[in-house]
Amino acid sequence: MRTQVAIVGGGPAGLLLSVLLHKAGIESVVLERQTKAHVLGRIRAGVLEQGFVGLMEEAGLADRLHREGLIHEGLSLSFGENRFRLDLAGLVGRPVVVYGQTEVTRDLYAARDGLGLATEFEVDNVALAGLQGDAPFVTYEVDGEARRLDCDFVAGCDGFHGISRQHIPEGVRREFERVYPFGWLGVLSETPPVDEELLYANSVRGFALCSMRSHKLSRHYIQCSLSDRVEDWSDDDFWEELKRRIPSEFTGRLVTGPSIEKSIAPLRSFVCEPMRWGRLFLCGDAAHIVPPTGAKGLNSAASDVHYLNRALRRFYLDGDSEGIERYSEQALARVWKVERFSWWMTSLMHHFPDQSDFDLRMQQAEFAFLGESRAAQEALAQNYVGLPY
Repeated sequence: MRTQVAIVGGGPAGLLLSVLLHKAGIESVVLERQTKAHVLGRIRAGVLEQGFVGLMEEAGLADRLHREGLIHEGLSLSFGENRFRLDLAGLVGRPVVVYGQTEVTRDLYAARDGLGLATEFEVDNVALAGLQGDAPFVTYEVDGEARRLDCDFVAGCDGFHGISRQHIPEGVRREFERVYPFGWLGVLSETPPVDEELLYANSVRGFALCSMRSHKLSRHYIQCSLSDRVEDWSDDDFWEELKRRIPSEFTGRLVTGPSIEKSIAPLRSFVCEPMRWGRLFLCGDAAHIVPPTGAKGLNSAASDVHYLNRALRRFYLDGDSEGIERYSEQALARVWKVERFSWWMTSLMHHFPDQSDFDLRMQQAEFAFLGESRAAQEALAQNYVGLPY
């Protein structure tokens, strides 16, 4: 089998890239290790920057997003009982949209199915070859049957644990990482949100986030130890701990209920340089990870898709390879700014095991400055709604 672009990974980054390329008449095949049901069952972030919304519009897939997505023009941040609202729309003129990653992925798969685009599921033993030449190819197995996909380029959209990044030689590849000494315990429940907008809370007991997927579906998180297991936390224990961490003005509004999904996610910052090696391009989590505090994981993957889509269009439609040559440089310039913001917000809103009294006072002073300074709020808002591509 032959295609122009082989896309390894059937998550939202790979799917969005494939649809955008199709709009330009560029062929692609998506290879996914899991089943379609498994991919659609992943519970992930739900805050979308306007840049991501714009890409969905460009792909012709934004109708349901606009119909069902919740436009948020602000959010709340609290430190103990002290709280202020960050007016995103008033400060930088742009909101964010709350629309779950599961729904984004569902829209993308529906589009691919409707367009008859090729997707291979449950692929094993994926290997990339010929990446430094003019004729790269991908070998893999489906149900024990060996297959080969010849292509012009390979887009590695297969996540942090995928195989694509490992094909960049160790002598070329440089990795930067910060592993945080805590995780997030998340609960999804059929309960109304505690507020119309997201609430980020720092308390003496640690971080908490009250978020939502819709007016009837809430997603809440609390900072937890990396040694905790999901089985250690009953639903009642979770709700009681959440109440202890959010300002008292919200506790009376909190509606509790049985969890639909409960999981613990570790937090890390990670960047791989370069994001291109020969005919291989890394996209999204395959190249970089951010802690979820700033809601940047899916959005930073979308910025990679933007740059790679433009680069491949220039190559195929205009015979211009400059975008391909500069892909890594352009993508990383934005990635590191996103990493900085996510690291900063994580440092501000969490308690660290080795935190001293001085460190705590610095957090308090930083929060007080944010609450008083419009310039500081503008900088936070600019990063939260999304830096330009």
